[in-house]
Amino acid sequence: MKKAIYILSFFCFVYYSASSQIPLYYQGVDFTLVGDNLKSELASLVSTSHHTDFAYTSSSAIDTWDIIKTSDTYLMDSTKVYLIYGYDDFDQAFQNDISRDKSLSCHGSPCDGLWNREHVYPKSLANPSLSTSFPGPGTDVHNLRSCDYVTNTFRGNRKFGPGNGVAGVTNNGHWYPGDEWKGDIARIMMYMYLRYPNQCPATNVGAGISSFSPQGDLPDIFLMWNAEDPVSVFEINRNNIISSYQGNRNPFVDNPFLATAIWSGPIADNPWGPLSMGNEHIKKYKITVTKERMLFINSDNKLDLTLYDVNGRMILKTHSNEIFLNAIVTGIYFLKIEDHQIEKLVIF
Repeated sequence: MKKAIYILSFFCFVYYSASSQIPLYYQGVDFTLVGDNLKSELASLVSTSHHTDFAYTSSSAIDTWDIIKTSDTYLMDSTKVYLIYGYDDFDQAFQNDISRDKSLSCHGSPCDGLWNREHVYPKSLANPSLSTSFPGPGTDVHNLRSCDYVTNTFRGNRKFGPGNGVAGVTNNGHWYPGDEWKGDIARIMMYMYLRYPNQCPATNVGAGISSFSPQGDLPDIFLMWNAEDPVSVFEINRNNIISSYQGNRNPFVDNPFLATAIWSGPIADNPWGPLSMGNEHIKKYKITVTKERMLFINSDNKLDLTLYDVNGRMILKTHSNEIFLNAIVTGIYFLKIEDHQIEKLVIF
């Protein structure tokens, strides 16, 4: 029987309330599922609802340029697009710009000072490569962002890797998208893996280990970025506009916690409240902390316990129902409980 993952915070318990309803788009999804089962349902939804592909460039019909000029509108000035990886409109380096006039798009050369379309999941890292010669995966607008031409060239097809501050090439030769953009990137990469699982595996585009995911199929860095950089109003607006054209949505923009429910890792925002409200799907564990600072979980089932700090770093892992806390500094931690006999998910 498959393992289930139960996630809770201890020392500071978190309770969620239903702050908004689950959108109608997801009405057929069984949110009592977890892991690969939930991933499979969401993958089916984003595939079957994806009713229209658009040409990369067309002189006679709506193409990706047209959609991006709407979806990537800079909310502070509707005459401009919001440039991914950008961070400063006021210095002398145009490649750092965070916005640019929509009319300054690159359709020839030279393109310095102009913007073009960034394949956030690089074309060459997909297998087979993402083609723009015909409408399809290579023209999926969820994966296309307005970007300064020079910055797009700097990024190239580098994998995403850890860093801090503004966007740029890391010491390891990876690409850090910038503190402002890392959550956006993570959610686009998770969408691409969900929508095109064979062609666009997440492990091809993210550096580092994949220890959070039970299947090892999603780099930890994307789950960390998803939790650390919440969804912005821009992302929500962009998701809505692209959906109005293509038909499908990016579920991880609608609810970042869906990534937690599928792949585990740091707990991301959950704007919908509890995903399962039926008591038949709830299993609660009695957790005791003794005066000897031993955390004990009362269960007859075999459990695997993993302790994380608030940044998603694993502190310890044990194949036991108890954890000795003598070496643990008092604070807020997340405890992942893997129960080998249960198949459902609940958040306490």
